[in-house]
Amino acid sequence: MNAPKIHNVLFLCTGNSARSIMAEAIMNAQSAGRMRAFSAGSQAVGQVNPHAMALLQRNHYRTDGLRSKSWDEFAAPQAPVMDFVFTVCDQAAAEACPVWPGQPISAHWGVPDPAAVRGDDARVQRAFADAFSVLSRRISLLLCLPIDKLSRLALTQEVEKIGLALPDTL
Repeated sequence: MNAPKIHNVLFLCTGNSARSIMAEAIMNAQSAGRMRAFSAGSQAVGQVNPHAMALLQRNHYRTDGLRSKSWDEFAAPQAPVMDFVFTVCDQAAAEACPVWPGQPISAHWGVPDPAAVRGDDARVQRAFADAFSVLSRRISLLLCLPIDKLSRLALTQEVEKIGLALPDTL
């Protein structure tokens, strides 16, 4: 019997320091090996936001190997072929993305940028926790889909719906 396909998922953001990094870690943990997640940025800042890293560690997610990187890394010929590509911030949704080999299913799953929040530590922590919660719920919804049984059109519609749901309706 054939082993089930492991789907590659790329989460994109502008800086690849918080939201896309958290999504990568969440997907890799929640998918139980059914999906392999990556993250990248259009203008990667080169380091993971310490609040994102601390939140992942507090929630017992693996953080080894997480790094801020350019999306050019995943447009290169030797890069893994993506099955899904999700933008998780408004800036990346408006940017011209590279052409991804294999024509992955894409959707915008915008999440407010917790790294842009200013104020006391409690406010910043809350912003990161909110982003983490939204990403975690959306990833859970994706993982509940019968991916291998849906047509490409139906799957595209479902992942788009997940991204359109407001955080309080997830």
